[in-house]
Amino acid sequence: MRKKEENLILLMFIVSLIATLGSLYFSEIKGFEPCKLCWFQRILMYPMAIILFISLISKNINICLYTLVFSTLGVILSGIHNLIVIFPSLIEKNISCGLIPCSTDYISYFGFINIPLMSLVAFLIIFIISMYIFKLRQEKRI
Repeated sequence: MRKKEENLILLMFIVSLIATLGSLYFSEIKGFEPCKLCWFQRILMYPMAIILFISLISKNINICLYTLVFSTLGVILSGIHNLIVIFPSLIEKNISCGLIPCSTDYISYFGFINIPLMSLVAFLIIFIISMYIFKLRQEKRI
């Protein structure tokens, strides 16, 4: 594995680790109960931190396909979640995605940065880096 690719995997690992620890901080320390969409995003993010850590240790660059799939699904879910938070009328008032409505906005830094937006940014960073690594690997095969 080249140094550039190794550094990119390290960056993806750091992003996924921060997202994982951040979600645990919000739920376990701050006491914010996650909605169903938050749980699905966690299901996608937590394994990525483990997979990327193993990839760093084993120096295996082939992980980019897996992170690409996980991050694509994460971008879609967190994008939908952001739309629901911005436009709560997208879901009916009586329907919630579990015990906590998905439109619940626990925090709002600077008036627009909320938990679903932080999730979207993390998944986007991992998606973009995974695409870049995948492109580099395709160019090497030609």
